[in-house]
Amino acid sequence: MTELPKILVAPNGARRQKSDHPAIPLDNDALIADCIRCAEAGAGGVHAHIRDAQGRHSLDPDLYKDLLARLDQALPGWFVQVTSESAGRYSAADQRNLIEVLRPKSVSVAIREFIPDPDDLTKARQSYHRARENDVRIQHICYSQTDLNWLTQLIENGTIPGNTHQVQLVLGSYDGSRKSRAEDIEEFIDPMLALKGSHAFDWMLCAFGHQETECLLTALKLGGKARIGFENSLWNRDGSLAKNNAERVEELVSLAAAEGIGV
Repeated sequence: MTELPKILVAPNGARRQKSDHPAIPLDNDALIADCIRCAEAGAGGVHAHIRDAQGRHSLDPDLYKDLLARLDQALPGWFVQVTSESAGRYSAADQRNLIEVLRPKSVSVAIREFIPDPDDLTKARQSYHRARENDVRIQHICYSQTDLNWLTQLIENGTIPGNTHQVQLVLGSYDGSRKSRAEDIEEFIDPMLALKGSHAFDWMLCAFGHQETECLLTALKLGGKARIGFENSLWNRDGSLAKNNAERVEELVSLAAAEGIGV
């Protein structure tokens, strides 16, 4: 399995608009230009959301095919991950369809969205197994330790196949109702550590809000990886508004180097 890059940039997400920050890339042209700048700044890949003509979150396979083809030309060999996020617009069936039709090299999947109801478990299992058969690498998104415990159960009972797994841990929330705190990370990762030996986890962290930088540095020190960018936070470590996604990447690369962490 291809490993996740040490730093993955998330330039736009499903919700933010130009009104949140003028440098949010919404269409594929802007997203590709942003990716080039972020690659130059030190990002090893992108977690990419696409938007429709109205700027709304989309799971349109054709829009994704256009993005993937053009990114492959602009940045050959760069890690590109698509999202299956529902964002209140798409069902579990829509998410499964995206993976089946697009067959991307990498896709992020939140188990709470992929299995919203026990009745979805059988179809989710089939989708997880087909993805593995088709060499689609799934990064499992966990918004809480409850989600992570659920993920480990799905791994142990065979719903999710294999013994090597990519995980995205999320601290905080869009609306700020849950805060991002670096001190919560060690306890958060405990369910993965309990399976260490029989299973291997390639894990990454993202964090909403002003504490993004501190949380990502802590994750890197603990052996994890970092997802950074305007999907989760618009601010630099000192609280100033970042100019663009590349500035966020540059800051994290510089701070990691100062700590002796290679990225």
